[in-house]
Amino acid sequence: MDRKLALVTGASAGIGAAFARIYASHGYDVALTARREDRLERLAEEIRLRHGVETLVLPADLARPEAPGDILDGLAAHGRAADALVNNAGYGPEGFAETAWEDQLAALQVMLISVCELTHKLLPRMVEQRFGRIVNVASLAGLLPGASGDTLYAAIKAFLIRFSQSLHLEHQANGVHVSALCPGLTYSEFHDVNGARERVSAATPVWLWQGADEVAAVGYEAVEAGRAVAVPGAPNKAIAAAVKLIPEEWTLSLVASQGDRFRKP
Repeated sequence: MDRKLALVTGASAGIGAAFARIYASHGYDVALTARREDRLERLAEEIRLRHGVETLVLPADLARPEAPGDILDGLAAHGRAADALVNNAGYGPEGFAETAWEDQLAALQVMLISVCELTHKLLPRMVEQRFGRIVNVASLAGLLPGASGDTLYAAIKAFLIRFSQSLHLEHQANGVHVSALCPGLTYSEFHDVNGARERVSAATPVWLWQGADEVAAVGYEAVEAGRAVAVPGAPNKAIAAAVKLIPEEWTLSLVASQGDRFRKP
């Protein structure tokens, strides 16, 4: 098989589905993984018909510790390995002490441990062939002080940014590009999953929101260009720049007030 293959996690909707379409439009075969097999099958068919590439559907729940290994075994069963990896799967668990530890552990497994495992297992081949692309979908939240209720989410995304920067420095000479994509508010199912859609939409102006397609396009362009961190959208870039200049006590106060607006019933 001459075509390269991109593995996209959380590919059933939103930014993940957008990344799958973008990679297919650039001639990659795509392997799609998420929990909802029916959605993956529909997306796979759409991509096959539109771009004429091979699509593999590998349903998996990344909250299960076995899932990364199962996904890679599924690729191997088709005689394939990933040349590009988009670690997109994620969600926003609310609260910390008031939720069950099992819920927090699942979030860690999906957004942190599985990211590290998939990257660790795919990276050696990328280095050997001197070509690889890894996009870790982080968040603008990872560049800001952690907000109340986003305890684990913001911390995980901050980790992904530093993780990506380190891998970028380690492997940029090997032909392997690693980027952390840090979107702000994005039209997707993210806020539907945790039930925050209505209050978050009411608390933020329309101009702060971006579409999943434009966010994914920024991520693709950044990893191709070898940029370690990409923040899509002028407002988000301004926010990311401002927090580097404003005293941390001020940003904590601003994040706290905005967080209260998000969480008021």
